[in-house]
Amino acid sequence: MTDDLSAPLGQNAPRKQRFRLPVTAPQAIAAALGLFLAVFLGFALFNTNPFGGEPMARIAYDPAALPGEKPQVAPVKQAPSSTPVTAPSAARTVTIIDGSSGQRREMPIGANNDQAAGEPAAEPAPALAGINPKLLENSRYGMVPIAADGLKPFRAYAGGSDLLRARAAAMPSIAIVVTGLGVGAAKTNDAIMKLPAAVTLAFTPYGSDPGKLVGQARAQKHEVLLQVPMEPFDYPDNDPGPQTLLTTLPADQNLDRLLWHMSRFQGYVGLANFMGSRFVVTDTALQPIIKEAAKRGLGYLDDGSAPRSVAGSVAYAQAMPFAKADATIDAVPTAAEIDRTLAKLEGIAREHGTAVGVASALPVSIERIGAWARQLEGRGLLLVPLTTAMMKPKSS
Repeated sequence: MTDDLSAPLGQNAPRKQRFRLPVTAPQAIAAALGLFLAVFLGFALFNTNPFGGEPMARIAYDPAALPGEKPQVAPVKQAPSSTPVTAPSAARTVTIIDGSSGQRREMPIGANNDQAAGEPAAEPAPALAGINPKLLENSRYGMVPIAADGLKPFRAYAGGSDLLRARAAAMPSIAIVVTGLGVGAAKTNDAIMKLPAAVTLAFTPYGSDPGKLVGQARAQKHEVLLQVPMEPFDYPDNDPGPQTLLTTLPADQNLDRLLWHMSRFQGYVGLANFMGSRFVVTDTALQPIIKEAAKRGLGYLDDGSAPRSVAGSVAYAQAMPFAKADATIDAVPTAAEIDRTLAKLEGIAREHGTAVGVASALPVSIERIGAWARQLEGRGLLLVPLTTAMMKPKSS
């Protein structure tokens, strides 16, 4: 080996060896991706989880119910609640797990009918409170109303009292129906809480939980209608929403859509059109709908928006409770015009015995109707639910 000190400066200097990777950077990235794909495919092929991330329910049962088993007490994790809930010992507890969020909720089911001393009775769900199970039948979309044993939803869920109906027979009476509820919880809650109980509330079948809002309305003694979306003249530019009844569909398809609407909530006394300027003037389209509703023990309200509507003649042919709105209260949504239309309804009621007005749930409408209703009896008129007006014959 040459002595570095004896070598001439800058000549024959030995070259330094550089360390080189056995593969290039692109090759390394490709290898890493290949390894990741291999692991993923292996997991997909050999993983034995049959649920694949689907939501699961775990049920805790009482082993004492099984022969030959000793009772064992296992702690059940309860969802946090401001009010403690105690389930009877024989109840099963279902743990519902949201597959996307992982959130858990405990629900006792199958509790026996015996309550422990001092234990508060469980309140029925608002959407089902006061619903007669005999007046329900199952459809492909869920429960829908039906007449049974001589009882009809129109009578069973009618608002008011026998005393009110007796007074209405001797006094000019006005029914007010507030429409378009169920979509928009704030305006719906305002209508439920701020309007007198005698005001009838009409709900569309849309919204995230229409049954809950309908239950709240009925708890406040409001009578309820179901608004059925029907084809307007400018459809589809003006579209009422999913499952709209159309004049171009055969009767069986429209009846199937009607079942979907009727299953969305329960406890209503009848149907009302939602839009429908073309549909309600087409006898062949509307007649099967009215017949079906009449068979199920419901009434029908025509909102008066289509002057040539055939709903009245079809409903009367079925001996079905029917009313047609005499005026749209907030067609011009100002306080002065609303007051003027309410005064017009008073004149109609004095002349014919009854009058029916419809309105939307605008804040100004709710405020003016509420103020008007408080002074109505002082002028010799009576505010009544829609069913009371339907049952009272109009004088000519």
